[in-house]
Amino acid sequence: MESRSGTPAPAVTTAVAPPARPSPVHPGWRGAWGGVRPTERLCHVTGAVLVLAGLAHLVVFAVDGGPWDGPVSWRKPVTFGLSFGLTLIAITWVTSYLRVGTRLRSALLVVFAADCVVEVGGITLQAWRRVPSHLNMETGFDTAVSMTLAVGGGVLVVLLSVFAVASFQNRPTGPLGMPLALRSGFAILLVALASGAAMIARGVVLTRTGHQEAAYHSTAPLKPLHGVSLHAVLVLPALTWLLSHTPWSGQTRRRVIQAAVGCYAAAVLGAGVWAALTW
Repeated sequence: MESRSGTPAPAVTTAVAPPARPSPVHPGWRGAWGGVRPTERLCHVTGAVLVLAGLAHLVVFAVDGGPWDGPVSWRKPVTFGLSFGLTLIAITWVTSYLRVGTRLRSALLVVFAADCVVEVGGITLQAWRRVPSHLNMETGFDTAVSMTLAVGGGVLVVLLSVFAVASFQNRPTGPLGMPLALRSGFAILLVALASGAAMIARGVVLTRTGHQEAAYHSTAPLKPLHGVSLHAVLVLPALTWLLSHTPWSGQTRRRVIQAAVGCYAAAVLGAGVWAALTW
């Protein structure tokens, strides 16, 4: 196109905006869940089901009533469902920081999850039958359930001991303070396993010598020690993970973790003293 003066008119160009870049997609919980290994997903779901089973029996207790303490009560499916469910979820999570082969870890976790289901299932079954679950040798069926729970407890000791040894053999990974939290948590967990084995051993001896009723009540002195030390492997690593998301300095976080380990050890020591005085 030319202007009236005869000179060509400058070409008119239209600026084309560059294509907009897609906004970054944040994976969120779905993306994070999709990245979880199938074995871990199975264990997390199983642990959640056990926790829900424990909470459901809390509702049963509220409706049905009955004693909260004693060898026959709704307390046992509640506390064991919650405890085993949380422990399974915790172990699945914290062992991801251990330097253990993937196949070995997956195999151990599957066995651990199955054992947790057997333990909670047997305890829940006996609660609905209105008979004691542990140390009950009064009938053939009760003996079979009791021995299954005892053998399952032995399997738990072996599996968790393997993870505990692995945490000390090679330095765990993770954020600042996680190696200390994991090693302390597993060390305290070994106290829980030892106290649990002691409860079973003493109860079996009393049962075999004809003191069935005494066997049911013989575990009371060690229950606080067992309960307190059982969940250090969840509490201490969880605290460390939360601290890693704070703006605090590394020195401050390290001191908080060390203080938490000291406080937890003091609580376990106190429960141990009480057990020794009341044994």
